Amino acid sequence: MPTVSFKCPQKIFVHFKTRVGNRAQEPLLDYIKEWGEFLCGERRLAPSSYENYLDNFAEFIIFLNTHLGEIISINTLSKLSTQDLRAWLANRHKKEFALSSSALALSAIKNFYRWLDKYKNIHNPAPFNITSPKADKTLHKSLDLEEAMLATESIGELAKDIWLGKRDTAILLLMYGAGLRISEVLSLDYRDLPNKDILRVTGKGNKQREVPILPIVTEALAEYINTCPYPFTADSPLLIGAKGKRLNANTFRKQIRLLRDYLGLPESATPHAFRHSFATHLLAAGGDLRAIQELLGHASLSTTQLYTKTNFAHLLDTYKKSHPRN
Repeated sequence: MPTVSFKCPQKIFVHFKTRVGNRAQEPLLDYIKEWGEFLCGERRLAPSSYENYLDNFAEFIIFLNTHLGEIISINTLSKLSTQDLRAWLANRHKKEFALSSSALALSAIKNFYRWLDKYKNIHNPAPFNITSPKADKTLHKSLDLEEAMLATESIGELAKDIWLGKRDTAILLLMYGAGLRISEVLSLDYRDLPNKDILRVTGKGNKQREVPILPIVTEALAEYINTCPYPFTADSPLLIGAKGKRLNANTFRKQIRLLRDYLGLPESATPHAFRHSFATHLLAAGGDLRAIQELLGHASLSTTQLYTKTNFAHLLDTYKKSHPRN
């Protein structure tokens, strides 16, 4: 299975440069472009997420330009203090940005600084001393689309080794991209790899079902397998831990907790929340309830109908617009 890299759309970076104008020096803009190429290539960031990263970075530079009263350079960012970053977040709060939005923006800034540290030998611990704003704990269990997408693109950055990061990305994509339970994912063996984009899953009650697998999930699995240092046989567990044994669910839950802190997600963002998000996002896009029931492996339609509760407003709007008697 080949590894696929995404190319950053040029127009997104052109828009970013236009928005920043003369507030940033050219060498810094070159670094930001190179960082973007790394994200789209090595990290396989989707174009929509790349655009979101650059939008947040443009807003960051515009603020710093006013806050510091200077054209922003690489040297400026290398000396930026925690106070400067807190002032930026306070300014976002004053402008009534959502806490989740500010958390995602801060994660983009941290990502850039991590890249600077690793590839440009520019060190500044200040961004990592800032705790991400926490979203309201009372939020429903389903993540919004932007949070779910960014989570799948970011979890690999938290692992100690590249292959472990690619493993975690594959796991999260199997839950959010195919609606699998964490137990179903971790029980997969190497022989269970998708055949012609179809994955056979053993669920509750030892019942088997077939689920379609998106190309991005297949590609993530291929990248994990190609970088894994342990050999596979047909009977090998597919998802393994650092010591070569079948991965324990609690180990992955720990990575999800780190991801929550990293992105400022609510505590309800558990592994199961990504399966829940799979269902609610399909439903919001007009997915058939019985088809979603089959994908989730629910024995009863009433179980699947629980997902409609978090999306009732959308369903009501669709009903009002579509019912022939309206």
